[in-house]
Amino acid sequence: MTPFTLTNQQARRVFLDRHGLSDTPAGAAHGAALLDVITQLGFVQLDSINTVARAHDLILFSRKPRYRPKNLKNLYERDRALFEHWTHDAAVIPAAFYPYWHLRRERDAARLREKWSAWRREGFEAKFQPVLDQIREHGPCCSGDVGEGEKRGSGGWWDWHPSKTALEYLWRSGSLQVVKREGFQKYYDLTERVLDARTVGNAPDAEETIDWCCREALDRLGFATHGELAAFWDHISPAEAKAWCARALEAGRIIEVQITGVDGAARAAYAWPDLPDDPALSLEPTSRLRVLSPFDPALRDRKRAERLFGFSYRIEIFVPEPKRTYGYYVFPLLEGDRVVGRVDMKAHRADDVLRIRALWPERKVRWGKGRHAAFEAELDRISKLAGVSSIAFDDGWRRTAL
Repeated sequence: MTPFTLTNQQARRVFLDRHGLSDTPAGAAHGAALLDVITQLGFVQLDSINTVARAHDLILFSRKPRYRPKNLKNLYERDRALFEHWTHDAAVIPAAFYPYWHLRRERDAARLREKWSAWRREGFEAKFQPVLDQIREHGPCCSGDVGEGEKRGSGGWWDWHPSKTALEYLWRSGSLQVVKREGFQKYYDLTERVLDARTVGNAPDAEETIDWCCREALDRLGFATHGELAAFWDHISPAEAKAWCARALEAGRIIEVQITGVDGAARAAYAWPDLPDDPALSLEPTSRLRVLSPFDPALRDRKRAERLFGFSYRIEIFVPEPKRTYGYYVFPLLEGDRVVGRVDMKAHRADDVLRIRALWPERKVRWGKGRHAAFEAELDRISKLAGVSSIAFDDGWRRTAL
């Protein structure tokens, strides 16, 4: 039977719908409403870079403009509706998903013990019990509170002293939980004091976890290859996802589809059987222009973003020698189902100004008065998130597409 084929426009619409980017951004952005957004996405990546706003804040703001950073802090630290662990990077994740991180914690425990023994400082394993005892006696702590007398690193961000490595290992493997961040520094507490014993003990086996990972990833992507399913949570291997797809296809639980890229070429993927009748196929996304985080889940997979949207996030060209094409940290601009440009900007909070350094429209995008007015309206919204009250444009800020 001929596989169902999505046009490029249909594929974009389904994909944006799954990522919460089809509707006009509006509505409550705290408590249960905010948790619903994070649950729809699956997780929100945490990042410390704060040129305008931290990545997690901008990801949530782009979907709910009433969002403010304290809303996430309350949901995470006060309500305990989220926990922190790793997907492809550090992320906050709905607490209801915690049991499905058991396999990840087990695999991290084995992998990191071997890896860190080879390239971290020696002695971190001997610090496990002293660190646990200190937290049990004195409560939550950060890396600066442990390892008294240990030589602190001078080799950069990842040069950890042994007790810091022990903290991270005990967190990644499950004995500790991150309970808050102050100035983006993690504070750890005993898992037994943070989570209900039933939550901790309700661990599915590997087969159940693989099934959950693939099902939940497919829900959030709309369509995917087995590699994309594996990469979504980054818990399971591509081989495990491939075997799941083969079984699910044979059982009629999923179907094969063809996804048309921006270049007109079709690529095989998997989807749920009801995709041909999905309302998102004919749902025209909002035309409101909005700034996205470079780490937005819709664009995180750079190859997929280029296939679906024609948006290349490469920042360097190599002819005749390496040369930066765009700034290191530029923000994509989404309008409807297209990425129409990228902007290099920074909040100078001491001067109370959001400074626009450069704007590059994408190829074949006309930057007329209407689009510029929409851009300025979005900048006005972004400035409130950034905590500044004025906007300034550098000389020569309007650039041409590259």
